[in-house]
Amino acid sequence: MSDSASKKSEEKKSDVSQFPKSRLGWLWENMEGKRKLFIIALIGTVVYNIMQLVVPFFSGKIVDLLRDIQENEWDIADYKEEFLWLIAIMVGLTLIRVTIVYLDCMAYEHVSQKALYRIRNFLYDKIQRQDMKFYSTYRTGDLMTRVTGDLDAVRHNIAWVVRMIVESITLYTATAVYFFIMNWKLAICLLIVSPIIFVVVFRFRKSVAPKHKLLREKLASMNTEAQENISGNRVVRAFAREGYEVDKFDKANKDFEETGINTHMTWLKFFPAVETIANALPVIHLLIGGIFFMNGEISMGDYVAFSGLIWAIANPMRQMGNIMNEFQRFSAASAKVMEIYYSQPEIVDKPDAIAHPERFNGKVEFKHVSFQYDDGTYPVLKDISFVAEPGETVAIIGETGCGKTSLIQMIPRFFEATAGQVLVDDVPVEKYKLEDLRKNIGLATQDVLLYSDTIEGNIAYGASTMKPDEVTKYAKYSAAADFIEKLPEGYDTIVGERGVGLSGGQKQRISLARALAIRPSILILDDTTSAVDMETEKVIQHSLRNLDFSCTKIIIAQRISTTKAADKILVLKDGKILESGTHKELVEQKGYYADLVNLQIGEMAV
Repeated sequence: MSDSASKKSEEKKSDVSQFPKSRLGWLWENMEGKRKLFIIALIGTVVYNIMQLVVPFFSGKIVDLLRDIQENEWDIADYKEEFLWLIAIMVGLTLIRVTIVYLDCMAYEHVSQKALYRIRNFLYDKIQRQDMKFYSTYRTGDLMTRVTGDLDAVRHNIAWVVRMIVESITLYTATAVYFFIMNWKLAICLLIVSPIIFVVVFRFRKSVAPKHKLLREKLASMNTEAQENISGNRVVRAFAREGYEVDKFDKANKDFEETGINTHMTWLKFFPAVETIANALPVIHLLIGGIFFMNGEISMGDYVAFSGLIWAIANPMRQMGNIMNEFQRFSAASAKVMEIYYSQPEIVDKPDAIAHPERFNGKVEFKHVSFQYDDGTYPVLKDISFVAEPGETVAIIGETGCGKTSLIQMIPRFFEATAGQVLVDDVPVEKYKLEDLRKNIGLATQDVLLYSDTIEGNIAYGASTMKPDEVTKYAKYSAAADFIEKLPEGYDTIVGERGVGLSGGQKQRISLARALAIRPSILILDDTTSAVDMETEKVIQHSLRNLDFSCTKIIIAQRISTTKAADKILVLKDGKILESGTHKELVEQKGYYADLVNLQIGEMAV
């Protein structure tokens, strides 16, 4: 896919118009259980911002009272109690306002953290239940960015952005109304500059929105570079490419830095205009307000009240740029989060899916199965038909890229056939509930993933209630028990991330033990013994023939020593079954398999 096509695809995926709810509607959905508290917090924000008028109002009353006393030559001692009441009310209301502010901030933070917890859990569950197409589409670093940095931007929107929007609107509106009540002429003179601010902020929004989207993409790319490098640290060291990887990360980091600077500099281009207009308000008040005071149109108390509330008009203007900047950051981040939140896997339980909690017999049948990847040009598999009876061992062999792995991945419905049917116990796999189907299938692959856990925990991954003696039994089946018992902590040995610290053969044997531990009806082995020696493989093959439970085994292998004991061998070539039969039958046919036998026997002889 070209860069331009990829960019268009990414933009299409992140288009929020395709989602069932708007960004704010989605946030409201995830405040379930805390919506009343959030509404109370919003009301609290309105209340404490209206109470911002308390100090200027009472300051004006005190100034007017002092002026009346001075002009009328009254005894100030006679008004001591009135002064004390005005001051007490002003201080009392200020303390109440401060308390409301504190509780309000705590409420916003509580709601935002609960929403964050809910969304993050939902996203993790959603990612867990996606199909293989999803994981081939999204990079790991990008997914990590969505469940960390993007979600923090969502939380920040609830805890700060929404509060600041309500605060700015309330403070501006309450102050404007109060100004009009005191003197409408001076109010108009002060508020007439507001529309200019709105025009500046609107232009800023149009400029900064695409930059926040780009900044978010650069962050995801940088995280992907780091994740891939850490995961592939052995390869980096094997090829002595540390310097190359450092330079590559430095480039991604530099791109992120430059995009971040460019994004933040956008506001600096508009900031002088906003700041100039905001700073013009005290000047307007000083000039026009002074004229009104000298002409007797406003009292000294009103002049002081106007002066004390100029910030209440200027601050919302100043904040609008920051608010818009943070809201655009939220918009870019939430689009990415909502994309995963509302994504749906293509492979799901059918509405009439059959529940099958009991054990399967293990019969596997392919009926004229063809398969092609969505982004592929040619079919990977073409008209595949075979039957694996319960308890049988079917070996699949063929050159690299012939479709062996694609074939076995259709049994647990990792992918679905584009034509034909895959059946288990004479029932199409798509008619079973996915959980019931997959719980009956043990899978061990050549590329082993072990978790950062004990060896015992890794083996018992599919059956966490397994007893230690059972873990040992399955380790013996996979010829892993001997090397595990030689480790200083035995089965309690902590395995490093992805099995770091173990050899390839050791990891494969633990993976095989893990697959056997669930006592599957169908065991699928994808070149699982490729990294073990011949003697160990012989032990494993003997164990697989003498399991204490019935199990149909489908084995992908390249070694003749693995395939020759199979009940049936399928030779794949170019997505088709080229040959089929037992080891003896295929050798007698003197075809591809016979040539492979001669090649491997010859190599062993050498």
